[in-house]
Amino acid sequence: MASSVYKMGDDIDTDVILPGRYLNVTDHAELALHCMEGIDPDFGKKIKAGDVILGGRNFGCGSSRENAPIAIKASGISAVVAESFARIFFRNAINIGLPIFESKEAVSATDAGDKLKIDADKGLIINETKGLTFKTHPMPEFLRKLYEAGGLLQYIKKSSNQ
Repeated sequence: MASSVYKMGDDIDTDVILPGRYLNVTDHAELALHCMEGIDPDFGKKIKAGDVILGGRNFGCGSSRENAPIAIKASGISAVVAESFARIFFRNAINIGLPIFESKEAVSATDAGDKLKIDADKGLIINETKGLTFKTHPMPEFLRKLYEAGGLLQYIKKSSNQ
């Protein structure tokens, strides 16, 4: 099933992904309501499970708050595709099980509202609206298992119980 795209610009920082006033919130459902509030106060209400965020360069820059990728994941966003990610956001996204993919070509050729399908195993981003396919890095088996478990902590818990 293809996912609808919400397109953002360059240098989307963690303060607009999740404003600092929500850093003491621990309920993921509440965090989801405030996702991208710094750009669009109603963003959290518009998302449908499986939608995709498209970002430009340096997505997730700013402070190292893990709450930002948690808010994105909790909102129902299935993946973030960007030209590039800030290093700490990249690591936090992996740790919490939010799939992220880099593809400058996919970002530049995709518009808000387009339908995307991501084949993580093959490393393909398919814009079904425009009939275009872009390459990204295939997801390694270890990362796929980590994402399937729900993130690093869940993966460790699951692995230690076996």
